[in-house]
Amino acid sequence: MKARIFFALLVLFWGCFQSLQAQEVQASDDLQKLKQDLSLTQSEVESQQPGVSQFLLRGYAHSGLQANDEEFTFVGGSFNPIFIYKQSDRLLFETELEFELEEGELELGLEYANLSYLLSKNLTLRVGKFLVPFGIFVPNLHPAWINRFPTMPLGAGHDGILPTSDIGLELRGGSYLGDFKINYSFFAVNGAQLNDGEDEPAEAGLLHHAVFPDNNKGKTIGGRIGLFPFSNSSLEIGLSAMYGKVGAKESDYEDVKALHYAFDLNYVKTLSGISSVLDLKGQYVGVQADDASYPDHENPDEFVTFDNSSTAWFAQASLRPALVENKFFRN
Repeated sequence: MKARIFFALLVLFWGCFQSLQAQEVQASDDLQKLKQDLSLTQSEVESQQPGVSQFLLRGYAHSGLQANDEEFTFVGGSFNPIFIYKQSDRLLFETELEFELEEGELELGLEYANLSYLLSKNLTLRVGKFLVPFGIFVPNLHPAWINRFPTMPLGAGHDGILPTSDIGLELRGGSYLGDFKINYSFFAVNGAQLNDGEDEPAEAGLLHHAVFPDNNKGKTIGGRIGLFPFSNSSLEIGLSAMYGKVGAKESDYEDVKALHYAFDLNYVKTLSGISSVLDLKGQYVGVQADDASYPDHENPDEFVTFDNSSTAWFAQASLRPALVENKFFRN
């Protein structure tokens, strides 16, 4: 009798053991399947996440009204879309187009198109066509939505002495010089081109910017350094210079060079007492080209030599009630 009871218990124990083993195998299979499902779900989620690349479309448009003794008319009219594509945390592309109405015809221009690569936290490499970092007006203030004056300051614009855009490469960044913040930019570009007066004797000696392709093998080297003497960065003092060949190769002017230099100032201060922001800006620019002989525009058979130097400056001040409670005046 005891043997039968022992045998029955042994069979029961063996059955329970087999059942538990089967359940353990099933649980292991279920766990493995769950892990596979979670892995697939995670892959699907990651595939739907946005990449590191980003695209931004910005820009501006403007028009104007011209009134003088001879006419009273709406003029200008331009649309400037700006495309910015960030491929990664280090690589950025940007370009600006300009659609402008000139004398009843649509003109399409390329303001700039370049790529920037972040070499380090203090240095960025930029190549392509860019606004020359010379002074503060052209790179920072010239767009119509920023420059609210009806015209550009002396020295800027058509046939001005200020460089505008150019093709080349630039190294730029910011750091500290002791206790002072600084920003810096060093560049090599095609540079300005000298008008020799052959086609337009009255313009002999003028320097033309943003003319492509280059008229010589030399490149213009330059840069700008900005210093912030105050800890709150309210004041920036800038110094710019650029130097290079401007004469055409294999011509009588192939060795003519030109030096551009500029001093600029930018001061922005919050005046809490009158709930306003004071903004002061100024720039002094000079250019000195080597002496050369040019055709006399009154007598093309004769040549004249003159001191080919020019200077220009501007200063502006504004007081904006940006801190008042009234939305109309604040905006």
